[in-house]
Parts: sequence; C-alpha cells; structure tokens
Amino acid sequence: MNRKKPAPLSVWRPLNLDHFLLGAPHYPEHVDEGCWRRDAERMAAAGVNTVRMGEFAWHIFEPREGRFEFGLFDRAIEILSQAGIDTIMCTPTATPPRWLTVNYPEVLRVDINGRASSHGSRQHADTTSPVFRAHSRRITRAMAEHYRDNPRVIGWQTDNELNTTVSETFAPSTRLEFQKYLQNAYGTIEALNFAWGGHFWATAYDDFSQIDLPRPLMPSYPSPGHVQDYHRFLAAATAAFQHDQVEILRAANPDWFIFHNLGQLADIDFRGQFGQDLDFIGFDIYPMLYDEMRRTGGHAATQALHLDICRAYSGNFIVPEQSSGFGSQPGFSTMTPEPGEMRRMAMTSVARGADGVMFFRWRPAHFGAEIYWMGVIDHDDVPRRRYDEASRFFHEIAAIKDKVLGTVVRMDLGIAGADFDNQEAHKTYPIGLPSPLEDATLLHRHCYHNGIACGFIHPEDDLSRLKALYIPHWVMWKDQWNDAVETFVRNGGTLILSALSGTRDENNHIIREQAPGNVLAALSGVKVVEFGRVVAEGGSGLFPLFRPAAMGAYAPPPLPASSVERKYFFTLGNEEFQASHLYELLETAPDVEVLGAWSNRFAAGSPAITARKVGQGQVVYVGTYLTPQLAEKLVDVVLAKAGIAPLLPDLPAGVEVSIREADDRRLMFVLNTTETPVMVPNVPAGVDLLTGKPVAGALQLEAYGCAVIALNL
Repeated sequence: MNRKKPAPLSVWRPLNLDHFLLGAPHYPEHVDEGCWRRDAERMAAAGVNTVRMGEFAWHIFEPREGRFEFGLFDRAIEILSQAGIDTIMCTPTATPPRWLTVNYPEVLRVDINGRASSHGSRQHADTTSPVFRAHSRRITRAMAEHYRDNPRVIGWQTDNELNTTVSETFAPSTRLEFQKYLQNAYGTIEALNFAWGGHFWATAYDDFSQIDLPRPLMPSYPSPGHVQDYHRFLAAATAAFQHDQVEILRAANPDWFIFHNLGQLADIDFRGQFGQDLDFIGFDIYPMLYDEMRRTGGHAATQALHLDICRAYSGNFIVPEQSSGFGSQPGFSTMTPEPGEMRRMAMTSVARGADGVMFFRWRPAHFGAEIYWMGVIDHDDVPRRRYDEASRFFHEIAAIKDKVLGTVVRMDLGIAGADFDNQEAHKTYPIGLPSPLEDATLLHRHCYHNGIACGFIHPEDDLSRLKALYIPHWVMWKDQWNDAVETFVRNGGTLILSALSGTRDENNHIIREQAPGNVLAALSGVKVVEFGRVVAEGGSGLFPLFRPAAMGAYAPPPLPASSVERKYFFTLGNEEFQASHLYELLETAPDVEVLGAWSNRFAAGSPAITARKVGQGQVVYVGTYLTPQLAEKLVDVVLAKAGIAPLLPDLPAGVEVSIREADDRRLMFVLNTTETPVMVPNVPAGVDLLTGKPVAGALQLEAYGCAVIALNL
C-alpha cells in the first residue's frame, strides 16, 4: 500500500491511499486465543484486507503505570498477517485504566452539576486536562515505538469517537485551561469584555482569572459570546489532545496514515487543526441507530444525509464502523437490516465518498454494555447471512476498487456546511428557530428522493463545479468568503440566500448596518426592513422560550391559541405557501425581480422571495425558512433554470442514485433501498461493474439491489 501526502481539506479531496480498506474492527482480547486463527482464515476467505484493533485496551497495553505489555496484540497481529491481513492500531485513550483514575482523580470529567465521572464506562477522562494529556502522550509514544517497524501495522486511528458520549466538562482544571485559552485569544481583558458585551447585565471582568465556565440558566442566560468561546475552546482542546498523538505517531513512522473515527459531531472543528492533522477522516455509520434515537423519518435518506454532511468536512473518507446487524446498548436498540440491506447500506457509503468500509464488528461481545450489538459472526461462532453478505460486498469492491479510487462525488447543488462557527452560533441563541442543518435537511431530502446531485460544501472550497449554492441561515458571514462566492455567481452560478443570513459578526454581535450586511446586500440587491416570528408550518404555536424539563427553569403558562396562531402566506409562481418560523419584509434595488410576495396580513404585497442577475448568474433571496413544499418549488422555479435536473428522470420511489467521477471516468450508483424488486427506467448506457453486463434503458434491481454503472463517456 502506498500513501501520498494528503491534499488540503476540501469536499473534492480523494483519499491519499492506493488501497481500498475492507474489513472490521476486531477485538482479540474478547475471545479465547484458540479462536484467533480460525477468525483470520474466515476473514481472508471473506475478502478482509484490514482490521482495526486496540482502541479500548489501555489496561492491557499498560497494566501498571510505566509497565507495558504488547504480547497479546503482537500475537494477534502475527496470526492476521499470516492470512494476508493488515492491522490499523488505535491509541486507547477513550478508556483509561482504573489505576490511572485512582492515582490521578483530577483527570476525571466533571458534569455541569459538579459531579466527577466514575470509572466503569468510557470517555470518563477530561481531554482538556494537562495531566490526562501527559498520560495520553506516554501510552501513544510507547505504542508507536513498539510498532514502528512492524510492516503489518499500516496506520493508526486516534482515540475513538471523541466527544461522542459527552463533549462538555466543568472540571477545575478545565476552568484554568479555558482562562488560558481566552487570554491567548484576546490578549487583554478589555478586548474580551467588548467581544462578550460586558456592559450588558454588568458581565464585564477585571481579570481573566475571574472567568468561569458558562452554565445555562444559573439563574439566567449567559452571553452568546461566552458560550461560543467555550465551545471554540472545547474544539481547540480536542484538537490539541489529538495533535499530541499525531506528532508522536508521525515522528515514529512517517509512512503510517492517521485518521480519527467520528461518531457525533460535537465540539470538533474539522476544518481547523483537527482535520488538518489527519490524512483523512473516518465516520462511523449506523443508519438504523439514527432512526431509533432521533426519529428521522427514513434511515436510507438519513444515511445519505449524514454521509454528505461528513464529506463536506474532509472530502473522501473511510467508514471504520458500518452497522452489520441489530445494535443496542442497555437503553436502546435498533432495527435489524434485512437480507441484502447490510450490503446496500455499505454500497451507499461508497457511493457517497467512502474509500474504505469496515463492518462493525467481527464478533459480537459476550459481556459488557454492547452484548446485543451483533457482528459479522454470531455469538455461537457460526457465520450466517451477515458473513455471506459482507463477503459478497468485500469481493465486489475489491474487483472494482481501481475504478472507484481517485473519484469524487458529483454535486450540482451545494449546501453550505462544515463551518464550526455557524454551527455553534445558532446554538448560542436559537430562539426556537431551526438550526442551519435542520433547514438544509429539507432541501437535501427533496433532492435525495428525486435523484438530484446534492451535497454540502464549505465556501472556501472550489465552487466552480456547482451549478447552485444554498446558504442555510448562516448568521456569521466571513469576509474571506466574499470573493469566491461573487466569482461563482458572476461565472454563471446561482446563489440562494436565506433569512437572517449575515446578521451577526464573529463575536455574536448583531451587525450595525441593515441586514444582510454590505456584501450580501450588494449581491442580492435586498435589505431587510423588518422580521418576526410566525407559526411553524403545520403547527399551532411557537417554540417554547423556556425548557423546564431540561433546565429546571420557570415556565410561564401557555398563551391562548389566538395570540400565537399568526399564519403568514406568500405566493411563488402560481401557488400560495404558508411561511414557517419567520418572515422578513424586504426592500429591493430597482434591478431586483420579485419572485414571490407576501399575500396576507399587514405584509401583503411586500417582497418575500427575490432574484437579481449578477454577471452570468443570479442571487436569490428567500425571506423565510424552508418547508418541504417550498423546497420542492424552489427546485422547480429556481434550480431547474440553473440547469439542475435529476440524474435519472422518473426515478422510482426508494431508489437512490449518485455519481462518483474523475476526469477519465464516471460511475453511477443505482441502489434499491426497499424490500421489493424495482424496475429503474432511463438508465444511460454503460456497464454494470458488479455483474459485467451492459446496461441501457431499463434496469431491474432486486430487493436492496445495487448497480455500479461505468457510464460511456
């Protein structure tokens, strides 16, 4: 396997490996050593080329402080290597051993009520703690030095799903580190007081040592700037914690690739040092977990959404954990993939940018907090349909890997994403409005169901490959994005701006000019005269301002329905729509076309949606939030004119389609996400790489069937 230096972070970045990673997380410490050789032989027969090991085994690597033992994993790696299987090792810092937390209790994470975490779970140590960072460096250095010359250890994963269990911490050492971070960021206390609005509620400080960690509703709301900086600090601390490990691993063997596997996306700035330190990023994908825990309304669409979100952070990625079956922890369980569905979900990952897929896990555990989280092999050591399905997928991808590697996912419509500050800015002052991602999901879901090439992109990436760009209510608009976005429009792109765009600066202050700010106003020809809340589309009232169940705050009695049911409507094309969440009244420049106007109440006749030609392109402004109906209409009225059309006309329900492409090839993935066979019409001419058969016109897919078509160029 050859590794190149990674290219700069971009949604368009392919992986820097010439190897498609296929395998599973493997836990030899969980089973009798007599099973290891049989496991390795079964893996090799199934097409596994790589396993991941060691992420929860610090207590085995270092059973006593300063005493290191590598024999168990050395033997496991050797047996796997005899079967032709490589190993990715992990730094085991997600589960520090008991001796560490007994001898150094200051490393324990502390919750908002001042309670220290206890041993017996995972992620109980505080990654902001200097003491814990020192121990993390020591175990990483010992492992790196031990494995530096082992040719079967080909790369490393840092930690495991950082910040997934919990990201916030309120330990005394965290407070000190936060104060240091702020002093370094601001230099003077006067600069911090300005940024946080210290004259409001007398929240100014005399010295950095006075600053505490922000706690919600104690007794009222802290400054949005204070909260934003706390989460910036947590992201910086997480990046620094990982950076310690990356430096050690790079020094030990510069040929190793290094990545991290993300679960939740909390308090990590992927576009900052965290992502720049890595060769690529891994994203753990459990589609049915999203449905069960978040009630998302369809695991196939939600898997596609999550993959597209993740790709915006880093470009192509690997999936170190892809669900293989039933999953559970004591408090929840997921649905079980039906025959063929495990393969289809893995193929969706490849279709949307994965250059490596590992099914979680090789064997299920017989003890601990995930005893019913199934693996490729069953509890009774018998390989059944999940093994057969994994084997089919591995062999299929191995046969076409040279076609897949080096390609990136096509996008005609880009949705602005991957910006840490805008993610956090909404959280600091949500006022019941949907987050940028919640709003963008409505547009993404419409595109997904209709086969439109849509994904997420950061404004600093190459926008020239897009036909349209949607900005989903980003309140912070940064000057460094102006030139690229204006060039995109002038060269023929369509830019869609949304309500509240560009209304705050980086300190979370409301800007002092009329929204949406100088540059966005100049591009759109629009200025906001007034804004206000409206009933959420399909709802009967506003979101609560207080959340007593979560925060213990006083909740006023509900208002009469008549006082909150203010519904606003607007026209677009020849249809009328109900506005959702917010209205804006707009004043427009003379060269602005009014696409839609408010049609009732005092707003009647005022512009609601506008368009303005800029160079060869146009800027559209939408003075409200999306609904499913509005998203569909915008695609028809605005995006169709920008040249955006479905990749396959008349796409049957439940069929997803996407394209991965390079200069010399184009691969169309056509995947049936349903339990019934389906006929897909209008498929362009090419060869299905999975069957070797030519395709043109109608394509028959079995239940959960997959086709990867090399299109004729």
